[in-house]
Amino acid sequence: MIFFIYYSILILAFLLTLKLTLRTTRFNNIPPGPPYLPLIGNLHQLKKPLHHTFHRFSQRYGQIFSLRFGSRLAVVVSSPSAVQECFTKNDIVLANRPRFLIGKYLGYNYTNVLFSPYGDHWRNLRRITVVEVLSTHRINTFSEMRRDEMKRLLQKLAKDSYEEYAKVDMKSRLSEMTFNTVTRMISGKRYWGDEGEVGNVDEARNFRELMKDLVKLGGANNPGDFLPIVRLFDFDGLEKKLKSFYERVDGFAQGLINQHRSNGNQSDANTMIDHLLSLQESQPEYYTDHIIKGLITVIILAGTETSAVTLEWALSSLLNNPEVLKKAKEEIDAHIGHEHLIDEPDISKLPYLQHIVSETLRLHPAAPLLVPHLSADDCTIGGYNVPRDTMVLVNAWAIHRDPQVWIDSLSFKPERFEREGEAKKLIPFGLGRRTCPGAGLAQRTVSLTLGLLIQCFEWKRISEKEIDMTEGVGLTMPKSIPLEAMCRARHPIINKVDFDN
Repeated sequence: MIFFIYYSILILAFLLTLKLTLRTTRFNNIPPGPPYLPLIGNLHQLKKPLHHTFHRFSQRYGQIFSLRFGSRLAVVVSSPSAVQECFTKNDIVLANRPRFLIGKYLGYNYTNVLFSPYGDHWRNLRRITVVEVLSTHRINTFSEMRRDEMKRLLQKLAKDSYEEYAKVDMKSRLSEMTFNTVTRMISGKRYWGDEGEVGNVDEARNFRELMKDLVKLGGANNPGDFLPIVRLFDFDGLEKKLKSFYERVDGFAQGLINQHRSNGNQSDANTMIDHLLSLQESQPEYYTDHIIKGLITVIILAGTETSAVTLEWALSSLLNNPEVLKKAKEEIDAHIGHEHLIDEPDISKLPYLQHIVSETLRLHPAAPLLVPHLSADDCTIGGYNVPRDTMVLVNAWAIHRDPQVWIDSLSFKPERFEREGEAKKLIPFGLGRRTCPGAGLAQRTVSLTLGLLIQCFEWKRISEKEIDMTEGVGLTMPKSIPLEAMCRARHPIINKVDFDN
């Protein structure tokens, strides 16, 4: 029996390698790339963080190169002009997603807006997301929820630093704020914080455990996505873990829907669930619980930790560049003053603050490789042939640091965005028809939170040593060492915060 399995694996490996070779050799002018091994391709060469590894490959093989991920061909693009070509001429061809195992479970069998293949179903989901869930009008209706969560963050920081500098752990505080902001918009509930600050303690604890498990699962590579034999036997148990996680997430999301439905859609706030359930009444055949749960899951996955990580990178960059922090504070004092706290409409009066956010997104994009695309047909990119069913990855991190594109590309210089057209070079939220629909909400959350932190507090490093800017490993390119900083409340502006709220 053992010999049978052994020889079966060898035969399968040979057939897969032969299939890949025949599939790619019938195309001339495939992008160049490093040599690869039978069956596993280049998987053994992929070191984390992947965007760094791909950058090193691009320096040797060019800004458009190919890799073999087991039985899959992948093309990595690090050229701004090639990226524009991908999402103009080839936008429809590259509008598909690879069918990864995570999409089967967290993507509700590839039916939510993030993992769904391009087609009528995806277009309907995109319309719902853009028009019904994340439109400017809908985002505006949640402005008080967002502001309240930001004020809670300010209150906690001020409590610790009202009289003198205090050391604060910013990673946990920022994550708490962004998670509660998103969950309140979705369901009207807070799930992060001390047990006395949330509603149903058990429900909140369950949600926090789900989010912690998500980070662990999302950061795991799945060889079965590229090596069918591994997926067949689930050697590392990842599929079993994903299935279990899906059942818990689905139960949590269904519980939220049932609670809002039993309340007769009469909750104090018109949350996203309330709105989707009202649409379900008029179009029950399309706004099913299945579709609503998929939308809820995507918004939680994509809209929470990304903003927290971006804020952590931004504040870290300001602490390492005190002259930039000083200039931002002077802009806020000059245009807003100490009479009231910054609000969302004030952001347009603070261009330098917006430049700081842009520079943070340039150097530290939360999705350094964006979301993978899959070619639905044969196409060309940068003069190279790209066969059908090729995975296409865009190294936004490398493009944002390309010295041919940016002057002094590795330095944190918000002033660069004073030049007209510079911001158009940024691609932190992707390009084309599958660009992130939550970009507007993310920009508002990051800009306002950062502005309030600068307006209400004095900031400095814990020591003379610069903040460590090493990147960690994870879904959203976290800092390797979480940010701790010294802060002190600024008077009299901090007194504008409602501490009785």
